[in-house]
Amino acid sequence: MTKYREILRLSSLGISQQRIADSSGVSKKTVNRVLKRARELSIFWPLDDNETDAVLAEKLFPAKPRAITSNKRMPDYDYIQKELLRNGVNKKLLWTEYLEECRLSGDEPLMYSQFCYHIQQDEQKRHATMHIGRKPGEQIEVDWAGDPAKITDPDTGEIINAYLFVGVMTYSQYPYVEAFINEKQKAWITAHVHMYEYFGGVTRILVPDNCKTAVTHNNNWYDQQVNAVYHEMAEHYNTAIIPARVRAPKDKPNAEGSVGNISTWITAALRNEQFFSLAELNTAIRKKLYEFSRRPFQKKEGSRYEIFHDEELPLLAKLPATPYELAEWKSATVQFNYHISVDGMLYSVPYEYIKRKVDVRVTETTIEIFYNHNRIASHRRLSGRKGQYSTITEHMPEDHQKYLEWNGDRFRKWAERIGINTSKVVDALLASQRVEQQSYRSCMGLLKLADKYSVDRLEAACAKALTYTATPSYKSIKNILAAGQEKKVSDNSDIKSAVTTNKHALTRGADYYRR
Repeated sequence: MTKYREILRLSSLGISQQRIADSSGVSKKTVNRVLKRARELSIFWPLDDNETDAVLAEKLFPAKPRAITSNKRMPDYDYIQKELLRNGVNKKLLWTEYLEECRLSGDEPLMYSQFCYHIQQDEQKRHATMHIGRKPGEQIEVDWAGDPAKITDPDTGEIINAYLFVGVMTYSQYPYVEAFINEKQKAWITAHVHMYEYFGGVTRILVPDNCKTAVTHNNNWYDQQVNAVYHEMAEHYNTAIIPARVRAPKDKPNAEGSVGNISTWITAALRNEQFFSLAELNTAIRKKLYEFSRRPFQKKEGSRYEIFHDEELPLLAKLPATPYELAEWKSATVQFNYHISVDGMLYSVPYEYIKRKVDVRVTETTIEIFYNHNRIASHRRLSGRKGQYSTITEHMPEDHQKYLEWNGDRFRKWAERIGINTSKVVDALLASQRVEQQSYRSCMGLLKLADKYSVDRLEAACAKALTYTATPSYKSIKNILAAGQEKKVSDNSDIKSAVTTNKHALTRGADYYRR
């Protein structure tokens, strides 16, 4: 801007116009024009402090208002901005369509240069930014760095990428950096746990990028869905997650800026060093991070560490008593055996939830099962061979619980109370299988036959079956009862007489062979 105050001040000192022009950095013609206009308006030195160069410019040479032709049709800026985002659409095409619309409506159109000028002015208004002041200890911004570091496999010599997690305190720009083999959920959560331990406290707000490990749904700023595991971690540390908008790096400018600095002062600084493990790389990163954090700012006093230590650290919330334990969430359906399958192992659920969809929280040591956000079961996580069962008795139906109460000794005592023949049959059934438990169903079947036909008929049927074989089956006794054959031989005396008097009996006995 022309130095109007200086021109008037030097003129009052009697300095020539040429020297005034040389001192003020303007032409002699401009000096002459300013002094002439000042005399016309009776403006002389000295001037008040509030009469700045901008005020004098408005007094001496007021801007002439532009005459706007009222019958010229202005573009539809919202429509144009939307159309310019589509492939192949440019301003020339839109101006051509605009001309056709003006011709049809009888309006006077803008020239192409004016059309582009007004669109440019509208774009500048849309790109207006606002500086948001941050409070100490209020917010952390997190992201993955764009350029990975490198690790060399000591066995094969293969070069492996190591991805850098970056967390930045928004107020002090104090950073945390750690390398991981991948960018999956476990690495993302572990990085946050280590970051909070490094900072020695927790901020009120956490601003992540829109990676799937942080946000599962973020179509717009007003309808965001945070990853379930990430949200659980935030609850553990009592912090709020406010994801950045999609393709809006200015929502987390400190993380974006630190990513660039870290790429220079850490990744690039280690480019000539060779690392054979993730631990070696992270040790080197921690040393570079120490130096970077204590390097003085270029345009303000102090360093990142000094501002963090003096102003932010005292305001951080305390860490919880225990660090967050990484948990994985899964969905499962309760099967008819009132169990769900997780990684090949089976865990019981109350039988009322059969065929219901449940949410499963899986940690290294625990399996927790939720229905409608209420925990309905919890198990210690099984390990080893797949197919193992973890069953809680209370989860079983009542009749299944009664079945568990039976064992071999109890079946024998029950059979003895009925009679000697039933006892012999139960002993034979329990001995018929390699594993005793495999015969419990047959024994339970005998118990139900006693309820259906009476204990006396069951004892008689067992006696009848023992005349044919020493190891009768549940099915043979059931068939005898169903056909009523046990009535022909009702007690032990009848059995003995039947065996001795029947000359054609299949079982001849020891007396036959003594003769």
